[in-house]
Amino acid sequence: MTSRFRFGARTAGGTRPASRTRLPAVPLAAGLLTATVALYMALVAFGNITDFDTNRQFVRHVLAMDTTFKDPDLMWRAITSGTVQDIAYVLIIIWETVAALVLIAGAATWLGGIRRRSGVGRARRLSTAGLLMVLVLFGAGFIAVGGEWFAMWQSKSWNGLDAAARNFMMAGLVLVVVHLPGSDAPSD
Repeated sequence: MTSRFRFGARTAGGTRPASRTRLPAVPLAAGLLTATVALYMALVAFGNITDFDTNRQFVRHVLAMDTTFKDPDLMWRAITSGTVQDIAYVLIIIWETVAALVLIAGAATWLGGIRRRSGVGRARRLSTAGLLMVLVLFGAGFIAVGGEWFAMWQSKSWNGLDAAARNFMMAGLVLVVVHLPGSDAPSD
C-alpha cells in the first residue's frame, strides 16, 4: 500500500474531487530530503568560499599533523607544504560545490516530476550521484584519510570526525530514502 499526501479542497459531501493531485509520499520525501542535503552542501561550499581562511586552517593543521601525538612512526605522512595544503582545500571546495549543484538538480527533478508523475529515474540518478559525492567526501576524505591517515582523531583542536560522521550518516539515510520502493511515478 502506498501512502499519499492529498492536497485540495473537499466537496460539500466531505470528499475530495477525483481530479485533485495526489502526491506520493516516497518521491516527496526523497525530494525534500535531497533538497535538505543540497542546501547544506551549498551553504558549506559558500561558507568555505566566502570565509576561505577558517577551514583552510583546519585543512592545514590536519594535513600537517601538528596537533597530533607526533608519533615518529606516523609523522612521515604529514604534508607541510602550504601550496599542497591549499590545493587540497580548493579541491574539497570544488567537490562540495559540484555535489551541491548535482543535489539541487536532483531535488528539482524530484519535486518537479511529482505532479507530472515522471522523472523518477532521472531524479534517483542525480540524487544518488550527489549523495555518493557527499559520502565519499565525508567518509573517504574526512573519516578515512583525515581521521586515520593523518591521525585527526588524535587532535583536540582540529578534530572534525564527529561532524564528518553526522554528514556521512545524513547523506546515507537520504540515499536509502531515495531508493525506497513505493513511487507511483513511472521510471524514465
